Amino acid sequence: MAEKVNRWKFVYAALVMQLCLGVLYSWSVFRPVIEKANMWKGPQSIAPFRYSLVFFTVGMIFAGFWQDKKGPKLVGSVGGALLGIGCLLAAFMYQSEWGLKFSYGIIGGLGVGFAYVTPIATCVKWFPDKRGTIVGLAVLGFGAGSLIFAPLIEMLLGNDPAMYAATLQKTFLILGVAFLVCVIGAAQIFAVPPAGYKPEGWTPPAAATTSSGAVQKAEFAPAEMLKTWQFYALWFIYFFGTSVGITAIGQAAPLVKELAAKTAIMSAGAALGIMSAFNGVGRLAWGATSDKIGRKATTITMFAVYILACVFLLRNVTSFGQALAGLCVVGFSYGGYLAMMPAFTADYYGAKNVGANYGIVFTAWGICGFIVPGYFAKIVQAAKDAGDVAVGYNQTYFTLAGMCVIGIVLVLILKKPSLSE
Repeated sequence: MAEKVNRWKFVYAALVMQLCLGVLYSWSVFRPVIEKANMWKGPQSIAPFRYSLVFFTVGMIFAGFWQDKKGPKLVGSVGGALLGIGCLLAAFMYQSEWGLKFSYGIIGGLGVGFAYVTPIATCVKWFPDKRGTIVGLAVLGFGAGSLIFAPLIEMLLGNDPAMYAATLQKTFLILGVAFLVCVIGAAQIFAVPPAGYKPEGWTPPAAATTSSGAVQKAEFAPAEMLKTWQFYALWFIYFFGTSVGITAIGQAAPLVKELAAKTAIMSAGAALGIMSAFNGVGRLAWGATSDKIGRKATTITMFAVYILACVFLLRNVTSFGQALAGLCVVGFSYGGYLAMMPAFTADYYGAKNVGANYGIVFTAWGICGFIVPGYFAKIVQAAKDAGDVAVGYNQTYFTLAGMCVIGIVLVLILKKPSLSE
């Protein structure tokens, strides 16, 4: 590694890998088709999505520790293999709820978790001079993945219920092969910088002190991080920030079909694709903004944008335009959390152990993804069974707005940990 390395190649590889991993956000396109093919209801069709999110997190934790020791190439390759195998298995297990939970949810989710952490940890180490911007770029593909995959999956599935058995199998097979090739291929490019690396012309900031004179520690091991109260504040900020975005993503296609189908000018899959584009752009935009105005001010602004979308756009939906606007605003703000939290983790706890540390912080995302969408899916299903599905969606987004208020309070009290804490 003595020769000069073009560090931007790691960002390009990250984008390719994350575009593939972003297929997770396209699950709501599968839901109506699987419900018709298997005679399932909402809580059943969202179950594989919930399992994929929680095992995504489990994979992140193990991969974070593993890649800090063995490097990103091996870990990313294992992730690509698991994701591809999960989709291939789903092609033959889609008629079983537990079969889909195991194949797409557990195996595929683990694969995404193993692969997802590698480009983030790699790019953070190569770009200490612009963490927010580069993490935003590195995860942009994950958020924008549905821009490609949602319309593609919708096209492959078709709209003929008599053909769903065949098209579901074909779709999972195509996805599985694509992920084996693209994710494993992108992983081969990743490498860690040499010891003592710093970008040309960049000087690391001097160790900071608190107002009481305590020196702020530069590097925290995972066990040390867990002893700081800031970790738990960050964890709940991430949980609340994830709740709105992950719920809206899981409900996007059903919401459009149930409340705005009469005025729709495009398919639900296309609408989800547009939402994902805003999700992807939000990761870069909010990440770059945080490099200029700070992580705390940016995160407060993202919560405020969430509140506006939940209260004024996604409650009392009466038209496709209103629904799409709400989903896009939520997607844009949600994308920021996936850029902000790795940067927060590196800022507060150092870049040396960022893979392992962020894997632990990321449990907020996974636990939220397992609990929150399922909870609100039951509320919407109960309202649907009672004859007024809009009531369920209104209750969902009013509750989520309240969670955002709590998130703002937590951000206001947050501060960087010091040696004395």
